[in-house]
Amino acid sequence: MHKPLRIAAVTAACAVAGVTLYGTGAATAGQTTANSTREPYNIGLLAKDIDTYYGTTLDANGVYQASPDSPYAKDLARLDASARAYIDKAARKALHKGEKPAVVFDIDDTLLLSLDYEKKNNYGYNSATWAAYVDRADRPAVFGSPELVRYADRKGVEVFYNSGLSEAQRSAAVENLKKAGAEVNLDAGHMFLKDKDHPPSYLSGCATPGTWTCTTVQYKSGTREHIEKDLGYEIIANFGDQYSDLQGGHADRTYKLPNPTYFVS
Repeated sequence: MHKPLRIAAVTAACAVAGVTLYGTGAATAGQTTANSTREPYNIGLLAKDIDTYYGTTLDANGVYQASPDSPYAKDLARLDASARAYIDKAARKALHKGEKPAVVFDIDDTLLLSLDYEKKNNYGYNSATWAAYVDRADRPAVFGSPELVRYADRKGVEVFYNSGLSEAQRSAAVENLKKAGAEVNLDAGHMFLKDKDHPPSYLSGCATPGTWTCTTVQYKSGTREHIEKDLGYEIIANFGDQYSDLQGGHADRTYKLPNPTYFVS
């Protein structure tokens, strides 16, 4: 996961997270606290609000976990119910028309929850500590998301993954997704990760071997375009915790999962 705009104060990050579906912040996607001349929300209070939203608790193993009874879990449950109803209808329609329906999932904080890392690092980011955290392959599942992956698969929908994790983190990602219960299509043909040394030809407009200038939106929308145009699928739904996971088209419907801890442009 590449987090170019991870902000130590996290105020702007939290203001834009979970707006339309969840109502956890007063700002919109185009209106962050950085655009205001008023005093920003106090960071200490903001951190407490984040804990309350997740129902954050420290388990017996010293790992910060989200509560299944938290506002976060309830928001996810509402999203999952809506997504299941839509997938069921859209899949039947696509298959009836002879199309190949597909869904695309981001991984970090869409399928695998990194709350423990965020909390212990004071909502900051360091590439070395993040890589070590990912390599442990022991992140818990985002509530309901692995079940949604399996549901789409049972409905005849092809599951793809479109993640900002690096190619070097592939084995850890696969291992962690298996542990979390999202054991569907975890091969290289379905899981797209960033390979800056050998980028795919469909990203040639912003990436060549050894040179990567793709924004998150370019990378993710370019990958979805590849799934549709080159692989022949119709992406009926795209799931992500960042707006940049969802922007750029090539999906009939998008689902923004809540994430008040960081923002990726």
